[in-house]
Amino acid sequence: MTVSEAQFHAALFNPEAPVPAGLVSATGAPAGARYSIYRNNVTVSLRDALATAFPLVAKLLGPENFAGLSKLYVRQHPPTSQLMMFYGAEFPRFLDGLPSLAHLGYLPDCARLDLALRQSYHAADVVPLDPVELQIDPDLLAGLRLAPAPATRVLRSSWPLFDLWRYNTEPDAPKPRAVAQDVLITRPEYDPVPVLLFPGAAVWFEALARGMTLGEAHDSALGDSAGFDLSGALATALQSKSLSTLKKDETL
Repeated sequence: MTVSEAQFHAALFNPEAPVPAGLVSATGAPAGARYSIYRNNVTVSLRDALATAFPLVAKLLGPENFAGLSKLYVRQHPPTSQLMMFYGAEFPRFLDGLPSLAHLGYLPDCARLDLALRQSYHAADVVPLDPVELQIDPDLLAGLRLAPAPATRVLRSSWPLFDLWRYNTEPDAPKPRAVAQDVLITRPEYDPVPVLLFPGAAVWFEALARGMTLGEAHDSALGDSAGFDLSGALATALQSKSLSTLKKDETL
């Protein structure tokens, strides 16, 4: 009896599943023991990949709890790509669906932060927007379209997301405050970094990403937060190198 590829993979990500019946080596000898070793190595490698990809979640849960959680994730979500940098894309949603973690409501957003940092790291390089390009007639400024750089990500959270990241990664950082926080992920140099956004700035960045002009994005941000500061948002964007190209509104 031969073992199909589907049978081989069905048991590969579940250490408790029996070795596929009829599995033999190239010489025709039973390969059950070799399969078990290979399966264990695959599982351990994927769990290690998750711990590397989600350091904040791993820190918050602790090694033992994260190991058990990653074992369950590997069973339910085998890799769909040979590139491990893509593994774990469904991890935040996976955490959202676990009743046992309902008391840690901030955990899925922490996973989204980890994932955004990884995506930013692997994003394409571009030349950042030169502040000189913004030195134009103020009447024309509102018609500009500012494109976020490929490495830019924006996370909106009901939890103190930036504070949670800082408290668990930086020595002597203050304890997280009981406030909602939006976070900008950008890569000004080689490594991505989170930046705390003030009210309305996340909406502004998201509006720019959808192709709105600077004026339209400003109005959208004001609708979310009456105290939105456009000058502050532009300063944050330029300092973090989170914008890449500039285009004048062709309708003007």
